[in-house]
Amino acid sequence: MFGEDDIVRSHKGRADLIFNIVLACFLIILIRLWYLQIHKGDEFYKYSVQNRLRKEVVKAPRGMIFSRNNKLLVHNTPRFDAIIVPQYLTNKKQTLKKLSLILNMSEKSILNVLRKNSYQARYRPIIIKKNISRKEVAIIETENSKMPGVSVQTFISREYSEKEVGSHALGYISEISQQQIPTYRERDNFNYRIGDFIGQAGIEKNLDLNLRGTDGYQFMEVDARGRMKRLIKGKNLFAGIENKSAIPGDNIRLTIDRDMQRTAYNSLEGKVGSVVAVDVNSGEILAMISRPSFDPSEFSKGLTAKYWKKLSNDEFKPMTDRTIQEHYSPGSTFKTFTALAALEEGIVTANQEISCPPTFRLGRRVYHDWKRGGHGLTDVYKSLRRSVDVYFYKIATKLDIDILSGYAKQFGFGTKTGIALPREIPGLIPTKEWKLKKDGIPWQKGETVSCVIGQSYVLATPLQLALAYASIANGGKLYRPYLIKEIFSSDGTILEKFEPHIVSESTIKKENLEHVKKGLYQVVNHPKGTAWWHRGRGIRMAGKTGTSQVRSMSKKELFSKCKDMPYKDRHHGIFVGFAPFDNPKIAVAAVVEHGCSGSGAAAPVVKNVVTTFMKKYEKKLFEKYEQEDKAYALKLYLEDKKRREKLKAEAATDEEASDDED
Repeated sequence: MFGEDDIVRSHKGRADLIFNIVLACFLIILIRLWYLQIHKGDEFYKYSVQNRLRKEVVKAPRGMIFSRNNKLLVHNTPRFDAIIVPQYLTNKKQTLKKLSLILNMSEKSILNVLRKNSYQARYRPIIIKKNISRKEVAIIETENSKMPGVSVQTFISREYSEKEVGSHALGYISEISQQQIPTYRERDNFNYRIGDFIGQAGIEKNLDLNLRGTDGYQFMEVDARGRMKRLIKGKNLFAGIENKSAIPGDNIRLTIDRDMQRTAYNSLEGKVGSVVAVDVNSGEILAMISRPSFDPSEFSKGLTAKYWKKLSNDEFKPMTDRTIQEHYSPGSTFKTFTALAALEEGIVTANQEISCPPTFRLGRRVYHDWKRGGHGLTDVYKSLRRSVDVYFYKIATKLDIDILSGYAKQFGFGTKTGIALPREIPGLIPTKEWKLKKDGIPWQKGETVSCVIGQSYVLATPLQLALAYASIANGGKLYRPYLIKEIFSSDGTILEKFEPHIVSESTIKKENLEHVKKGLYQVVNHPKGTAWWHRGRGIRMAGKTGTSQVRSMSKKELFSKCKDMPYKDRHHGIFVGFAPFDNPKIAVAAVVEHGCSGSGAAAPVVKNVVTTFMKKYEKKLFEKYEQEDKAYALKLYLEDKKRREKLKAEAATDEEASDDED
């Protein structure tokens, strides 16, 4: 038999083991409690607090865009979106029914939006309807307690003060597409998501990273239904939870003049075409207009199917920037460069007169001048003043196309200008090598005949034409065009300033440039000039008219009335000019598609733009020239009146003599 002591001794080992196990368990619990509450206490406390909070991204205000004179062109404005956070969406059927009535949407449409975005995390908000009215905002906020998960999100939208004026250059922003995300993430090293807005065209696209700024975030306390109770300031209970302020994007100051933009836009009213104005001594773009146009604000607000259908179905392609994304046969505006090449190569001299009958024959083909009766003896001045086709046809027989091409390229033809805008096209200046590579056929002499007058293969954009004439005006310097004057921060600090850049300088002799400039002056200021009736007052403009044929014409069609032709068969009207002639400051090119003539359709547009420039930037000179032009006009009127009175008197004398004979 065992005594009590023996029994106790026999169980002592077990008791010690159990005690040690229990003690170890308590130690583990204590250590774990110390780890969780003391070592990791602050961290887990932060997590617990964040469970009561919702982190919302605060979008950075996009940088603003100003004109050269600090007129606000693009700014930000609040937009309200109706959103649903799926995590808090309870009583789904009733909530969606109520929301559909407020937003005037079907429940099916709302469900489709939710399904489309079902792949994303449930705590992320889904935009149900963009750009809702203030009335809809008020109703949602009032009925918020009855619609868990539904709220209003404020979004900074883009507002374009000038609407359709200059929208192609400014561009627009819209939501990034699923297809764009991988490319843009790699390019910008930024985690773009669906719902982010990016620049999609124009300056908004090219300077997107400068304009977009850096997003911030803020925390808000929410209840069990996801409704906001209050914004968190990082004090008391929520100490350590810090909001991050958004950093605004950089602002842009352009070289564009708003008043000139408006003038150019209004001058193209009812027309399809474009206008480009440049500073001849820097390459700064002063005006850049393409019509028809579009309202970029519609893209920022959230493009409607109705507006997009209107744009995409328009046969005149309002989304195309005709200043750099469309090229044309420059027509007679190219004769200027043929004349320069002929003078430089010694094919003609400035005062040498060449007989110019109504037609010119090369082989079996007959080429017609635009004037039925021809022009008679013609020198280089008259060839430009009257735009004499036959004069240039005869030059073509002695001017090699590769030589002409070389001179044309000195003025920027055939290559992109380098303007910081997307999708610019280079135009075309043909060579023998190009033709052989393209068609496998050697160059023909007759093709040179068409090219010297700016037809056939020769193609140029309106921007190229403006820069080429600017180069003539400034003595041969070809500038790279630019739209951005400077980039500056929200506090006004200049971050980057842009300066003129000379691409090349022409080898043309100064005297030959002066001969051609004199001819261009006569185009506008000589009574026989093709642009005489659109010379304006106070601007002293020089320039060249051009008629660009859109297809081959028979002799009958060539001399028929252009406006009687079907619209699509009518010639394009082109005019390029610079002013003031004595000290050029501005060059302007205008193209009016199917406008029939450069003098009738495009010259008035250029005249209006130049007049706006002169009144604004050369006011004293404008007033001086205006008085001189009025005096000259009066002189011409009196001379004409005197001539008509003399003819009338002579006619009366002849009639009396006839009566005496009877």
